[in-house]
Amino acid sequence: MHCPFCRHSDSRVVDSRTADDGTAIRRRRQCPDCSRRFTTVENASLMVIKRSGVTEPFSRGKVIAGVRKACQGRPVTEDALAQLGQRVEEAVRATGSAELSAHDVGLAILGPLQDLDLVAYLRFASVYRAFESLEDFEAAIAELRDAPPPPGAQEKDEAGGVTEVPAPAVAAD
Repeated sequence: MHCPFCRHSDSRVVDSRTADDGTAIRRRRQCPDCSRRFTTVENASLMVIKRSGVTEPFSRGKVIAGVRKACQGRPVTEDALAQLGQRVEEAVRATGSAELSAHDVGLAILGPLQDLDLVAYLRFASVYRAFESLEDFEAAIAELRDAPPPPGAQEKDEAGGVTEVPAPAVAAD
């Protein structure tokens, strides 16, 4: 790392700390030549290969912006969108790959979005999976109806009240 003050070709790390929820490292450095200190931030790069073949850095903001469009008019808060963005970023980083396709990012969005809001999920899935007919929507809705509800989800009972769906029992070995 070149010193930004004297352009000396080396520096010494004085302090390191995690930043941005653990996705970056902030380092305080000191130049051995001029003794001035400066800060660097290191990020693990994660690149997305778009359908056109263009490669660009992964952006949690772009994920949130895309999901926000699907959530228009739905009771979804900005905090919920931020949490979804974090879950998606954690999922794609957990793959351990430095490059992934836009398709893989879309797959990583579908799961958390389904947990967040089913209508927004259908809207997003209709674009992502390129639904072309009513049958495509019907098939997606049938999938959602057949899937078990997530633990802690709520359902309406016959009287119109809301009851919590119990988490599935796990057998002990």
